[in-house]
Amino acid sequence: MTLYEIITKKKHNAELSTEEINWVVAGYTCGEIPDYQMSALLMAVCFNSLSDRETADLTMAMARSGDMLSPETGGFNADKHSTGGVGDKITLIAAPIAAACGIFVPKMSGRGLGHTGGTIDKLEAIPNFRTALPYDEFIGTVKKAGFAVASQTGTLVPADKKIYALRNATATVDSIPLICSSIMSKKLATGADGIVLDVKVGDGAFMKTAADAEKLASAMVRVGQLAGRKCSAVLTDMSKPLGMAVGNSLEVIEAIETLKGNVPEDSALREISLTLAAEMLVTAGKGDSEQCFAMAKKALSSGEALERLRQMIELQGGNSRVIEDYSLFGKARYSREVFASESGYLNGIACEETGLTALRLGAGRQTKESDIDPTAGIVFDKTVGDLVSNGERLAVLYSSAECDIDSIAADFVKVFDIGEEKKCGVKKNIIKIIKGY
Repeated sequence: MTLYEIITKKKHNAELSTEEINWVVAGYTCGEIPDYQMSALLMAVCFNSLSDRETADLTMAMARSGDMLSPETGGFNADKHSTGGVGDKITLIAAPIAAACGIFVPKMSGRGLGHTGGTIDKLEAIPNFRTALPYDEFIGTVKKAGFAVASQTGTLVPADKKIYALRNATATVDSIPLICSSIMSKKLATGADGIVLDVKVGDGAFMKTAADAEKLASAMVRVGQLAGRKCSAVLTDMSKPLGMAVGNSLEVIEAIETLKGNVPEDSALREISLTLAAEMLVTAGKGDSEQCFAMAKKALSSGEALERLRQMIELQGGNSRVIEDYSLFGKARYSREVFASESGYLNGIACEETGLTALRLGAGRQTKESDIDPTAGIVFDKTVGDLVSNGERLAVLYSSAECDIDSIAADFVKVFDIGEEKKCGVKKNIIKIIKGY
């Protein structure tokens, strides 16, 4: 076979065989297939898509391009993946809750991408916390604490690293089968028995509409099923920042406060965290959705989930005293308050722009070489639906970076949509659950 023939097949919307897909992934990963031919094939996929079987074959070929892990924890291993959002610290809440309910969560996470934050960056805000762990130590931590969060190894899914870089440079990122294979190849390679996908929907997410998010979620669940894994996808709202904090140490603090029971019971952060933890328990066979949600609530209210977080921090070298003493995270050098310029209802907070503002403050990377400022970010005083008065404080911006914080604060006022009438309505935090078990 030749890649010319394979490109021609996909150009005419013919299905590729399993053998052809395996050959392409292996050849491109080892450098035998040039970028210009792979680019042509990726563009043909963008135009003509892939069948469920082709998507599953591509996913498995990418997963097998590197190490295929098999966590030997002695129990059920669940994994949770988010498609990325603003203020998304769910892993730091849902994983210890699930662990406290008797399952194992060996979690390999990534760093921030664009306007979305990364779990690894957040955890590295904890003094001395180590995210680069030898695999034996990683599994040892999982066995003791019930969960661990570490950065992905360089030998995990090398095909995805090469293909994603090429997609990013050739305008072929926005293909649902290619997005699906990129995400699911990493999940399958880490060896989880059950996979729960948090698919964000809205202004602050990569999927802006519920219809697009459902297409992606359904594709990922089907691939999980075809790979023999228990899998579900939860579509969650990302039309506003998740929680009241955006930024690395600030989000860790909010996660701790959630595990302490200090956030409102009706908050989106609490509901989504409990729902995702419950879904992990359902995939493990702990009960139905209602029973598992009740188990998750009990683990949260009893303090057992917080204790699991403490154990994990200690086992990964971090200073667990941050749970009681937030000053150990360090204090931002600069802060600016943002006030309402009119009275009315807060009908919206521009979510993606909030993430980009946090990026400008130093909470994310504007280039691959940029350093993260762990103290940078935003803490909101108000959320969507609240009634605000002219001159009332809406948020505080924090940074230790040498940035023009006054200009950033002046621009940030524009993210708040305040009107005389309440127009926002009540949006569901959980839009839909797609089950594949």
